[in-house]
Amino acid sequence: MKPKPPEKEAHMSDHSTPQAAPAQPAGESVLRRIFTGNATVSVLSVVLAIVLGGILMAVTNPRVAATAGYFFAQPGDLLGEVFRPYVALVQGSIFNWAGADFAAQMYPITETLTVSTPLICAGLGVALAFLAGLFNIGAQGQIIFGALFGAYTGFAWHLPAGLHLLVVMLAGLIGGAVWGGVVGLLKARTGAHEVIVTIMLNYIANFLLLFLLTTPAFQRKGSTNPISPFLDPNALFPELLGPQFRLHAGFLVAVLATAFVWWLLNRSTVGFEFRAVGANPNAARTAGINVARSTILVMAIAGALAGLAGIAQVSGTEKYLSGGVAASIGFDAITVALLGRSTPWGTFFAGLLFGAFRAGGVAMQAQTQTPIDIVLVIQSLIVLFIAAPPLVRAIFGLNPRKKKTTPSATAGSKTAGLKSGAAA
Repeated sequence: MKPKPPEKEAHMSDHSTPQAAPAQPAGESVLRRIFTGNATVSVLSVVLAIVLGGILMAVTNPRVAATAGYFFAQPGDLLGEVFRPYVALVQGSIFNWAGADFAAQMYPITETLTVSTPLICAGLGVALAFLAGLFNIGAQGQIIFGALFGAYTGFAWHLPAGLHLLVVMLAGLIGGAVWGGVVGLLKARTGAHEVIVTIMLNYIANFLLLFLLTTPAFQRKGSTNPISPFLDPNALFPELLGPQFRLHAGFLVAVLATAFVWWLLNRSTVGFEFRAVGANPNAARTAGINVARSTILVMAIAGALAGLAGIAQVSGTEKYLSGGVAASIGFDAITVALLGRSTPWGTFFAGLLFGAFRAGGVAMQAQTQTPIDIVLVIQSLIVLFIAAPPLVRAIFGLNPRKKKTTPSATAGSKTAGLKSGAAA
């Protein structure tokens, strides 16, 4: 029996032996699947959460039980009670058709845009960090530091109109970038896990804020409450639709920030390096990318975006600094980035959705006596379903397509089997 030429054998082994994919940490793989899954799953997760939220509201509403007793006589009463909370939610977040005038009718959508502004900015910070392989839980602390820096320059300095607002925005960006850059520096130089570091820095930022608001430099004169003086009028975002609405130019800044992040990720060399490091840091390092520098830079930019959310609060919505300036925005931003699949415009629209939930929840509670906590339940359900794509696909019958076996792969596997049998 003539032996095979070595060239042919080498050729066959090249085509028959499958190359093993580089191993990735299990936790990172799970997070990446959650963040970068199909957009259809995100939409269906929202739908499913809204349906389950409606069922929960119907079950706990005594008027639904009362109208169910004569459902076949007047089915409209039951359906009206079931959908009434969501009608109130839409009426309080998008358009109030019962308003006395046009301003009252349009007020809900302006509130949605106002509430969405910090959610969008902070959500962009979380999304950008994740695309670089970092799980940024520290948006809360970065918002606080952005608000601290911006508010101080807003009420302690007195500059001309236009210039003052730019200085406040720059100070807020620097404050957030410093607090986020600390995380990137510790991650790059010491290997500290960014989740632990950001959580601890959230506590530091929160308690530092509460302390500073009791000092003469930050506390409002003549007040015993831990609040700062009002920002100088030149340090405030202009009102877009007049004093009867709270909507300010910070929303336009959020739109520009979304466009900037899109350009950064898709049209710049730095953004390409971020995505390369997030996809595979070892391969990126082999290709000549400075992984440590990218880690520090992406966390600084993410912190700056979150700091911009703090500026939207102090220079736009609140007009002063308080202990609750960040509220739960930093943690809601994680949900916004999840729903937006870490894409800039996906995060933008997810921020609008969650802003509508928060703005309409107040009207829902006032009109239907439905607890506003139900909105938090719906948001939590959205996160739950986004984190479990197989469950959503199974509920809606969207089974993933099976990969087709190509003839070359089949032939390669057969050749490999013959060779292994011959070797045995």
